[in-house]
Amino acid sequence: MVKLTINDKIIEAADGATILEAAYAAGIAIPHLCYLKDINQIGACRVCVVEVEGVDRLAAACNTPVEEGMVIFTNSSRARKARRTNVQLLLSQHDSRCPTCTRNGNCGLQSLAANLNVLYAPYVPRLPEDRWDKNSPLIRAESKCIKCMRCVQVCDKIQAVHVWDVSGTGSRTAVNVSKNRTLDEADCTYCGQCITHCPVGALFARDDTERVFAAIDDPDIVTVVQVAPAVRTAWAESFGVNRETATPKRMAAALRRLGFNYVFDTSFAADLTVIEEGTEFIKRLTNADNHRWPMFTSCCPGWVRFLKAHYPDMTANLSTAKSPQQMFGAVTKSFFAKKIGVDPHKIFCVSVMPCSSKKSECDLPTMNDACGDPDVDVVITTREFSKMLHTQGMIPELLPEEEFDSPLGSSTGAAVIFGASGGVMVAALRSAYFLLTGNNIDPDAFSLVTVMDGWREAMISIPGTGDVRIAIISGLANAQRLIEMVRKGEASYDFVEIMACPGGCSGGGGQPIDMGAELAAERGDVLWRLDRESEIRYSHDNMDVKALYDDFLKEPLGELSHHLLHTDHNAWEMPCSDE
Repeated sequence: MVKLTINDKIIEAADGATILEAAYAAGIAIPHLCYLKDINQIGACRVCVVEVEGVDRLAAACNTPVEEGMVIFTNSSRARKARRTNVQLLLSQHDSRCPTCTRNGNCGLQSLAANLNVLYAPYVPRLPEDRWDKNSPLIRAESKCIKCMRCVQVCDKIQAVHVWDVSGTGSRTAVNVSKNRTLDEADCTYCGQCITHCPVGALFARDDTERVFAAIDDPDIVTVVQVAPAVRTAWAESFGVNRETATPKRMAAALRRLGFNYVFDTSFAADLTVIEEGTEFIKRLTNADNHRWPMFTSCCPGWVRFLKAHYPDMTANLSTAKSPQQMFGAVTKSFFAKKIGVDPHKIFCVSVMPCSSKKSECDLPTMNDACGDPDVDVVITTREFSKMLHTQGMIPELLPEEEFDSPLGSSTGAAVIFGASGGVMVAALRSAYFLLTGNNIDPDAFSLVTVMDGWREAMISIPGTGDVRIAIISGLANAQRLIEMVRKGEASYDFVEIMACPGGCSGGGGQPIDMGAELAAERGDVLWRLDRESEIRYSHDNMDVKALYDDFLKEPLGELSHHLLHTDHNAWEMPCSDE
């Protein structure tokens, strides 16, 4: 520990701590913008500058370590003036038409300017022209970029994809796609972590809400909406409604108020995915010599894109099972269309997802198995869903609780945890154990694998089968590390769950953005609680899924199941990484 003085207050701080960390621990807030702990501590924005006694230059609090006897002034006249000037300079390079920005009201620069009482910008704006393809799932507004480098660091350190980089020098410095590529030429996974970590509106997912409203307003179209498990943990965050009040049933009511004809839960398809993927795993396990190991889950499109780009020779390791989103779309435009007597071409299937990569997944040429049209017509993120509710003047806490529609709306606790890291694995193991032994295992027997740290592994013993080695990964840098160890023979697994976003779908790139807060663990805890409170906690006990097999699909991995619910991951191309 070292002793130092901040704003005439003597404090102690850990040796090696930064001024920003020491001040925060002492209850002293220092404004900052580009800072992300352990990820981006480069002092790029110069907003956190403070005055250190005896030092001529102002110091960036985010990356200046404390020293014994240091005397610091965070709000001296010199520091305040420099901070305001730096914010004014940032505004001169930023498109400040805030009312039309996707981050209006939730922008780090906007809040900072207000808090520092910056009432005018004296410098003439010089804004670059935005030339981005507006049809891309991920859009970059160069005129809003403040060159904080967060996107670069997150993509490099957390996701190991290296899509973004800095080009130019001096006043020509810019952030753009690395290696002089366009985004569709790059190996971007569309995970959206750059979006959720951008402090302004320079990066955002394509907005598809008007397409959804147009379908709802068309009397000749039957609109069907599905909602992913992780959405229920965050859909009302922008309204300030607590999670105990913002229940899944109120979410169902909100969707009906928007005008959808049928409101379903993607968790139904998650149970279906467990049956198909679990059966596939058992089939591979009993014919081990004919398959590549480990078997990877395929629910996360960001992860699938990453594997195909960086390790294309391991594509065969992926489960052939489609994601729950795509399984739901295929069932909707086949089984459900027939059940309600509607031409599947008249059905418009909408997904509400915590994920920006799902927008690209539904557009894959292989995702049209039900009737030739896309099985899922459009994907909106949790953020877009919240915006739709705001435009309709919805008050979530005053909505009544309503059930999802049947038969594609029922689900189990096993399905709900798909939205948390480890949930897919736990759900699959519960049913795999039953399919192999005929008995249900304690649903909480796999609690070891639910810990949130980006990488967990365990050995599960199944009577008559033996030990099954599993791993659970979230974050693509962790995925890269695991694959490299597997390829070198330093690790060996049978079944691996991988989610592109840290913490799984709860921390997805389409979730609400809370500046400086990582809420994946908190949201994930809600899903694990819902699982514990569920009457049915095994996917194979979902009676509507059983009926779907009895009346339509017949059997897991059967001819119709394989056609509708599985896919060929080699049937579409992905730009390959040079690394």
